[in-house]
Amino acid sequence: MDVISSQGSSLLSLDLSGSDVSDPGLIYLKDCVNLQDLNLNYCDQISDRGLKHISGLSNLRSLTFRRNSAITAQGMAALSGLVNLMKLDLEKCPGIHGGLIHIKGLTKLESLSIKWCNCITDADMKPLSGLTNLKSLQISCSKVTDFGITYLKGLQNLSVLNLEGCPVTASCFDTLSVLVSLLYLNLSRCNLSDDGCEKLSKLGNLKVLNLGFNDISDACLIHLKGLTNLESLNLDSCRIGDNGLVHLTGLQNLKCLELSDTEVGSNGLRYLSGLCKLESINLSFTVVSDGGLRELSGLTSLKSLNLDARQITDAGLAALTSLTGLTHLDLFGARITDSGTSHLRNLKNLRSLEICGGGLTDAGVKNIKDLSSLSLLNLSQNCNLTDKTLEMISGLTGLISLNVSNSRVTSAGLRHLKPLKNLRSLTLEACKVTANDIRRLQSAGLPNLVNFRPE
Repeated sequence: MDVISSQGSSLLSLDLSGSDVSDPGLIYLKDCVNLQDLNLNYCDQISDRGLKHISGLSNLRSLTFRRNSAITAQGMAALSGLVNLMKLDLEKCPGIHGGLIHIKGLTKLESLSIKWCNCITDADMKPLSGLTNLKSLQISCSKVTDFGITYLKGLQNLSVLNLEGCPVTASCFDTLSVLVSLLYLNLSRCNLSDDGCEKLSKLGNLKVLNLGFNDISDACLIHLKGLTNLESLNLDSCRIGDNGLVHLTGLQNLKCLELSDTEVGSNGLRYLSGLCKLESINLSFTVVSDGGLRELSGLTSLKSLNLDARQITDAGLAALTSLTGLTHLDLFGARITDSGTSHLRNLKNLRSLEICGGGLTDAGVKNIKDLSSLSLLNLSQNCNLTDKTLEMISGLTGLISLNVSNSRVTSAGLRHLKPLKNLRSLTLEACKVTANDIRRLQSAGLPNLVNFRPE
């Protein structure tokens, strides 16, 4: 801290995250009067007393203080003089209930995160009502209800609002509809139902809407068809089926659609075939089968496709050969065999590929070895892969992450991985490979390897 103190007024940015700095250490910052950015994330030895030592740093624009259980409402009084603060992050600070009263005068504040602060209640929202420059507010996993949301009505610059896990109902849409700048709204895990979902139609400016893990059905989706500015829609684990997707056909700006763990099947995919701007679709754990994938063949803007579903086979892959722009393809649980991998040869832009259904042998890897853009390759659970596989993928020098767990790979095959100088993660669990074998490989020529299993 002496070195930091010596920088004095010339110090503009300081990152002490995860350090052992304590309250007395912050005294050394008192002369750093021009400090603009201060990161104290995960500094759990700092308490209210320490905050007093930074109360005079009036030029601070950004202060982040994640995961601190020692800061209380009383200590937050020290923040009241930080009048130039534009970003304040208090994520996972469980003792700050009642303390937001001290930041009501920080009128330049544009970003505030108090997510995972389960002490925050409706009363804590009232001091925020005058922070009219706020653009981003993160209050997920708090106790804020519909009543607390009413205090946000005057925040006309608010564009990002995260309410994930808050006990709100559809009644809050009345308040949210007057926030004309609102572009991003996360209502995941809020126990919402179809009741009141008609009020979603008022949020016409939204570009990102997360409704995942709520008890909503196809009946809710009819109220989304007017949200034509939507670019991202998350319906993960909702009671959505084929008939509901018809209401999405007019969302021509959609780029990202999350349908994981829904009741969507092949018949519903025809309603997506006209959404030509789609770049990412997640169909994992749905009932989509091979026949339905033909409906996706014209979506040539697709970059990411998740088909982690057991009923997907080689026949389904044949319908995807036109999607040459794909960069991420997840076939984790799909029943892909050696024959099916031939359909991957034209997907030269793939950076991430997962095939873990148990049907591959070394012969199938021949069709993967020339996908030179790959940085992540997961072939775990294919128990018939041998050291020959490692030999064939040795030319994939861009690989950063490789997983060939639960295979017949042995320590003798590790020598083939020496050309993979960019490899940072290697997983070979349930193989005839020990942690010491991997350490020897690491020291012999893989200096970037930092994560490996067995360890």
